[in-house]
Amino acid sequence: MSPTTIDAREIRRRFLAFFEQRGHTIVPSSSLVPHDDPTLLFVNAGMVQFKDVFTGRDKRPYSRAASVQRCLRAGGKHNDLDNVGFTPRHHTLFEMLGNFSFGDYFKSEAIEWAWQLLTSPVADDGLGIDPDRLCATVFSGEGENAPPDDEAFELWTRFLPPERIYRCSAKDNFWMMGDTGPCGPCSEIHLRLDGRAPPDAGNPGKGPAFEEDRYMELWNLVFMQYEKHADGSMTKLPRPSVDTGAGLERLAAVVEGVSSNFETSLLAPLVALAKELAGRDPSVVGGAAAEAPFRVIADHARATAFLVADGVFPDRMGRSYVLRRIMRRAIRHGTEVGLHEPFFHVVCAKVVEMFGDVYPELVERAATIERVVRTEEEAFRRTLDRGLARLDAAIEALPPGTTAFPPEAAADLYDTFGFPLDLTGVICRERGLELDEAAAEAEVRRRQRAGAQAGLGAGEKVADVYFELKDRLPPTTFTGYERVEDTGEIVAILRDGRPVDAAEPEDAVEIVLDRTPFYAESGGQVGDTGRLVAAGMAIRIEDTTRPVAGIVVHHGVVEAGRPEVGMQVRASVDADRRAAIRRAHSATHLLHHALREELGAHVVQKGSLVAPDRLRFDFSHGEVLTREQRRAIEARVVAEVLENLPTKVEVTGIEDAKAKGAMMLFGEKYGEKVRVVRIGRESIELCGGTHVDRTGDIGPFVIQSETSVAQGVRRIEALTGRAALAWTQELSDVVRDLSAAFRVRAPSELPPRIERLMEDLRGKDREIADLKRRLATAGGSDGPAVRTVGDIRVLAQIVPVDDPKALRAAADELRNRIGSGVVVLGAEAGGKATLLVAATRDVAGSKVHAGKLVAKLASYVDGRGGGRPDLAQAGGPKVAGLPAAIEAAPALVAEAVGAS
Repeated sequence: MSPTTIDAREIRRRFLAFFEQRGHTIVPSSSLVPHDDPTLLFVNAGMVQFKDVFTGRDKRPYSRAASVQRCLRAGGKHNDLDNVGFTPRHHTLFEMLGNFSFGDYFKSEAIEWAWQLLTSPVADDGLGIDPDRLCATVFSGEGENAPPDDEAFELWTRFLPPERIYRCSAKDNFWMMGDTGPCGPCSEIHLRLDGRAPPDAGNPGKGPAFEEDRYMELWNLVFMQYEKHADGSMTKLPRPSVDTGAGLERLAAVVEGVSSNFETSLLAPLVALAKELAGRDPSVVGGAAAEAPFRVIADHARATAFLVADGVFPDRMGRSYVLRRIMRRAIRHGTEVGLHEPFFHVVCAKVVEMFGDVYPELVERAATIERVVRTEEEAFRRTLDRGLARLDAAIEALPPGTTAFPPEAAADLYDTFGFPLDLTGVICRERGLELDEAAAEAEVRRRQRAGAQAGLGAGEKVADVYFELKDRLPPTTFTGYERVEDTGEIVAILRDGRPVDAAEPEDAVEIVLDRTPFYAESGGQVGDTGRLVAAGMAIRIEDTTRPVAGIVVHHGVVEAGRPEVGMQVRASVDADRRAAIRRAHSATHLLHHALREELGAHVVQKGSLVAPDRLRFDFSHGEVLTREQRRAIEARVVAEVLENLPTKVEVTGIEDAKAKGAMMLFGEKYGEKVRVVRIGRESIELCGGTHVDRTGDIGPFVIQSETSVAQGVRRIEALTGRAALAWTQELSDVVRDLSAAFRVRAPSELPPRIERLMEDLRGKDREIADLKRRLATAGGSDGPAVRTVGDIRVLAQIVPVDDPKALRAAADELRNRIGSGVVVLGAEAGGKATLLVAATRDVAGSKVHAGKLVAKLASYVDGRGGGRPDLAQAGGPKVAGLPAAIEAAPALVAEAVGAS
C-alpha cells in the first residue's frame, strides 16, 4: 500500500487508534441482536449498545468510548430492501464508526477531532480528505422547541467559512431517542461529490440543506444536551453527551477514490466472486442494471454471514423473517445471472475470510454459517418451482377482467412456500396484474402477530420502575450457588407495578431482597419457587426474575401477615424442585457436547428450557436424527453420568475462558469476568446457572423426542432423574400391555405385527372407497342426470359420498363415461357442502373452464372455490344449497359456452 492511499481496513484501524490516543476506551462491536432491548429489531447504530449509559440506567468504568459497530437496517421503518444493489450507497449491513462522550467532552472536541481525522494527511495517520470539499450543517431552531445551535456554528468557523455552514431544520439536524427523553441538535459533515464545495450556503436551493445529490453525508455528530418532556418542553441535561456515527462504507469510497460503495475494498471482492461463479469477467463493469444482481449478492452475503454468526437463522418470524428475505432475494438474483446451483454459501465463506480477523465470531461459527446458508438455499430452490406453479394456478383462477392480484393470496404463497412477496409482485406485473405489496406485507405481519411468536420486531419494554429500583438499590447478592436457604432484608415491595412500603394478605407482590438464594430465570433455567417467612408473615414465591441487571425480583402472594420494607425474612427455595432443575441443567450441557461430538462443530445452541420436569434443547442442524445418532447421543450422556465426575466451576477472564475452549451462546453479552462450568470430561461452557456437584447426581437420562422447530433448527426434549424413571416405566407398561394384546413374546415382534394389521386396514379402506365410487357412479352416463347443452353433455347430480378422494375418483370415472362434456357433482361431508367440476379435454378451457364454473356454483353454498380448467373444487357451509347448485349447473355451462 502506498503512503498516500489507504483501504477500509486501515480506515477502521486509524479511527480506533485516533480516539484511543485521546482517552477513549475501545469497545468491541456488540451483536446485531440487541441485548436487553426487545423493542428493537436489529442494532442499527453505534449508540445502541450505549443506550442505557446515555439514559443513566447503566454505568460504565469509562466516560469516553469508541467502536466500530456492525449494524443492519432491513426491516421495520428501514424497509428499503429493494433499493440495495441498485444505488451506490444503500446497504443492509454496514459498519458504523463512532466516538462517544458520557458527560465528558462536548461540542468543541467532537467537532475538532472529526475535522482533524478527516482532513489530516494520510502520512500523518489522517484520512487525507480535501478540506475544500467539505461543509457542515447545524440545527436552525426550526421544527423543534429548542434554540438554534449557534454554539456549533461558531465552533465550525474555526475550520470552515460561514458560507459553507448550513442551518437545517429539526427534520435533518435534531435527534431524539424517543418521544420523550434525551435529545439534542446534530451537526453533519458533508462531502461535495463533484469537486470543491462552493460558497453557496446563502443561496436558496443549494447545498445539503436542500438534499442535493451533489452532497453526501459523511459523519453525524449528535449533541445530547436536552431532555424533552411529555408537554413538549425542553430542559438542559446536567451532563451533556456526544454520540457520533460515520459509515465506514462511505468513508472508504471517498478515501479509495471510487464512486460506489460496491467498488470499495469492503465489497468489491464479493462482487468479483459472484461474477466468477456466474462465469462473468470480474474486470468488466457494466451498467447499473447489469451490475445490480452481483451487488445484491455481495451485500446480502455480508448481512447473511453476520446475522447467522449472531445466532439469527432464516425462518418465518421476526428477525429470522428478515434474514430469509435477504437470503432469498440474493438467491433469486443469482438465478437471474445463471447461478442455478447452490452458490450463496460460497460467497458467505468469502465474507468470513475477509472480515474474520476483525469479527472473530465469523471464524468461530464458519461451519454453522456454511451449513445454514446451504440448507436454506437448497430448501428455497426446491420450493421455488412449486410456488411458481401455485402462483400460475392462482392467477389462472382469477375472474375475467381482474386487474389486481389479492394480497391475501400473495401472503398465502409466502406462508406455504416461503415465496417472496416481491417476486410475486414481479410475476404479477409481467402478467398485467398489480399487487399491493405493502398490503401483502401487512397481511403477513398480521398473521405472524396472531401466532405464538412476536411479529417483525419485538416485545415489551422493561418497565421503568425496575430501572428506578436499580438506581437507588445496591445489586442483589445471590447466595444460591452455596445454599437454598438464607436470611435477607426486604428492600423494595411492588404491588400492581408500583413501589409500596407494605402489603396485605392475598396481595400479589414483587419482593426485592438485599441477598437471596433464589435463582432468577436466566439462560433458559426457570426461576426458583419457595417461601419468604418472618414472625407471623409468609409469602409464597411462584417465580423469580431479573428484569434488569443486578435486581432479583421474587414474584409471589402474601399468605399471612404484613410484609414491610426493612423486614428481615428467611428465604427458602423449594429444595426438591431446585435439585431437579440442577439435574436437568447439567444434563443440558452434556447433551450439547454430545451433539457436537456426534453431529459436528456446526451444532450450536439456539435456545433451551431447563425446568424441574423436563429439559428442552434447540440446536442448529438441518436433518432429522437417525435412530443410530439418537442412541449414540443418549449413550454419550449416560456414559458421562456413570463416570460420576465432579463439576468444576471457576470465575475467570473472558479471554482465558476462550483459551480453554469454553462454549459461548450466540448473541449473549459477557462481561470481563465470566463463570466457567466444566461438567464431565470435556463439556466447558460459560454459564451462570445452578448445577449438580457430580455427574452421577443427574441420574437416569432419556431423550423423549426430537423434532423440527424451524428451518435448520432441531429440538430435543429429554428427561432426567425421577421424571426419566417415570417415563421409562410408563413406556415399559405400554409395551407389556401391547405385547399381551397382540400376543407376541418379545417387544421386537410388535412393529411387524402392527404393520401387518395396518396393511389389512388399508386394504379394507380401499374396498370401502371402491364401493363408494360404484355407488356414486350408479346410473351410468345416460341417466336422468345427463343433459345436453348445445353440443356439450352435462352430468350434474348429488352423490352419497363423504370422502374427497372417492368424490374425485367418481368424477374421473363419470367424465370418462360421458366421453365429451362436463361432470358436476355435489356431496355433503362433515356437515359442509362440496362441489366438484370435471371437464373432458376437448372442452376444458376452450369452452368451459372448470375453475370459473365451480366459483359461480360456490355462491349457492355460501362458499368459494377454484382450480384448473379441467378439474376444480369448491366448498361451503350451506348444505341446503346443493340442490340449487346442481340445478343451476347446465344453465351456467350454457352461459359459458355462449361467452366463449
